[in-house]
Amino acid sequence: MIDIRFVRENPDAVRESQRRRGNDEASVDALLAADEARRSALQAFETARASQKELSRSIGKASPEERPAVLAEAKELAERVKELEAAANEAEQEYLQANAAIQNIVLEGVPAGGEEDYEVLKHVGEPRGFDFEPKDHLDVAEALDAIDMARGTKVSGSRFYYLKGVGARLELALLTMAVDQAEAAGFTMMTTPTLVNPDIMAGTGFLGAHSDEIYYLPADDQYLVGTSEVALAGYHKDEIVDLSNGPLRYAGWSSCYRREAGSYGKDTRGIIRVHQFNKVEMFSYCRVEEAEEEHRRFLAWEEEMLAKVELPYRVINTAAGDLGSSAAQKFDCEAWLPTQNRFMEVTSTSNCTTFQARRLGIRERFDGETRTAATLNGTLATTRWLVALFENHQRPDGSLYIPEALRPYLGGRESFEPVA
Repeated sequence: MIDIRFVRENPDAVRESQRRRGNDEASVDALLAADEARRSALQAFETARASQKELSRSIGKASPEERPAVLAEAKELAERVKELEAAANEAEQEYLQANAAIQNIVLEGVPAGGEEDYEVLKHVGEPRGFDFEPKDHLDVAEALDAIDMARGTKVSGSRFYYLKGVGARLELALLTMAVDQAEAAGFTMMTTPTLVNPDIMAGTGFLGAHSDEIYYLPADDQYLVGTSEVALAGYHKDEIVDLSNGPLRYAGWSSCYRREAGSYGKDTRGIIRVHQFNKVEMFSYCRVEEAEEEHRRFLAWEEEMLAKVELPYRVINTAAGDLGSSAAQKFDCEAWLPTQNRFMEVTSTSNCTTFQARRLGIRERFDGETRTAATLNGTLATTRWLVALFENHQRPDGSLYIPEALRPYLGGRESFEPVA
């Protein structure tokens, strides 16, 4: 939800944000009109209600001769107040709908455009030169007996899988290493609910244009989360949080579910694009003035993890039209996939400014008053990382090199050997 005071005072900035996202600028004018109508309707209702209260106090003072007329006037005014209240409520709903149509205002420096209009900020590491023909991640994993796609499909349908043996161990090691790093950085570890109520899902901004990505359970009126960001954002719903000692940081470990609607025929092989996966997600509540600095910290922590698993990657500044409704800026880290000769997203971190917290009623005390907090999120590790590990660390004999930082989580093993 957008701060309406900012929109009133800076309509051109909001229009520019809409343009950069590729959205309709007219929605800004529609919001301003709905805001004006809401305020006018509310004023009319409150004025009439004040008159009603004044008239009610005069009934007891009226003479017997005046009383019937005063009672008749009171009845008529009561009906009018009821109509004006209904009109004010309707105007409020129309305002809320108009506000919901405006996505978060993008920050300065975010490139305009869509999915392909990102800005590459830097490259880290060099893609490995192979002296043999590298196999794709699924061939490497199946030789290690680490993934079973066929039985995953048999049991649950397409885009499901089993991680087994060294595959399951490698995922557990990766996520545990992420948790250790997060705790060392001051995050509180959380295992989070994977089912949330509609107000939480809507409050985080996930029930907009891409709501078809989300699994909905109508019998329970609940949603399966696609990231623990949702549950972590809802953790302090309708609360006043204490940010006087710095940001509140949580690291959520959860299974995540995505319908992958609209991705028919895309990344169908292996575990690049699946319906269920595990993830460790960073989340922060902080003061608005600290949000951009906190965002840079999140990116640095993601890069620290990528360095530990020894992957070449690049960092991109995502274009405005590819941000999603809640993010004001998003940085992605993309690991190199040698068999596809391309980069693949493995982490993203978003600065959501006050967009989510305003929807969820999350405030902080500042200078003797309360105001909306800022929220940020970022991926620290996820199942998809196995794709890049299998491809980049394969050996010609079919074995898999284990990065040094991961070895303590795997009993000191330096490699995984193929199954005979």
